[in-house]
Amino acid sequence: MPIVALVIWAQIIGGALPPPLPLFPPTNWWNTDVSGAPVDPNSTTFINYIGATRKLHPDFGGDSDDGGIYGFPYVIVNASQPRVPVIFDYADESDPGPYPIPEEAKTETKWIEGGQPGNVDSDGDRHMLIVDRDNRIDYELYDVRWTGSRWEAGSGAIFPLDSNARRPDGWTSADAAGLAILPGLVRYDEASGSDPIRHAFRVTVRNTNGYVFPASHRAGSTAGALPMGARLRLKADKDISRFPAEVQRIFQAMKTYGLIVADNGSDMYISGTYDTRWNNDVLNPAFASLTASDFDVVQLGWQPSVRGRARAVRH
Repeated sequence: MPIVALVIWAQIIGGALPPPLPLFPPTNWWNTDVSGAPVDPNSTTFINYIGATRKLHPDFGGDSDDGGIYGFPYVIVNASQPRVPVIFDYADESDPGPYPIPEEAKTETKWIEGGQPGNVDSDGDRHMLIVDRDNRIDYELYDVRWTGSRWEAGSGAIFPLDSNARRPDGWTSADAAGLAILPGLVRYDEASGSDPIRHAFRVTVRNTNGYVFPASHRAGSTAGALPMGARLRLKADKDISRFPAEVQRIFQAMKTYGLIVADNGSDMYISGTYDTRWNNDVLNPAFASLTASDFDVVQLGWQPSVRGRARAVRH
């Protein structure tokens, strides 16, 4: 019986994340309060490029009608989870591992973004997010697949949760901007809790132009577009009082911590976790009531200095 209990605990989809939360140190860019950061002088131009009337969309939810899933699943493992080698398409920008991928992910659904198991060829980014709860390490993979004899992926990154270490300049991660994905997701446990959400969210836009801090990697050079790592902040005077409490918590975090551009995709799509408790009949209209014009672009590359004075870093 103790052996069975250990196996059940060893890997859990959407299990409890290791405290303290939010993930990463309080000084991490995901956890930085940007409510007082300066607005970029080109903010209006950037917003107009996206489209001032472009509506927000929650890119997360539960199960889809076609057997897939909405949002990012994440997997909690313990220190006993075996590590396995992964062969990368972009090995020169990936952390070699090995990675603690559960055996079940080869053939079972819902371990990988999109919902399909590792041995099924499918469209989409096929991210896999794994947290070693005991050692406090976040493992993230992009385009992961099981060939029948080995695990392969487009790229991979390993993030110690107690570190603010940034990817080397020019390196990707499992995300185009070179950032960790998991700390930027809207999670159900936070939205439905009683405390404020204390981190920024991951957002995609259709085109990007270079990168700024905290990003480390570019995935486009479209003139007029935002760079990877840019922050959008919901305007402080935007009234969010009419929304349900869980939506207010999400929108308040957009005012305090903002959105970080992390990948190319649909404009103003906010990333979150796969969780069957999400109610998209509530989320979809609430998010659609906000448009790009409700946001400012924070000064590109802004970060607080140790003495409290802002500085910008551009690449």
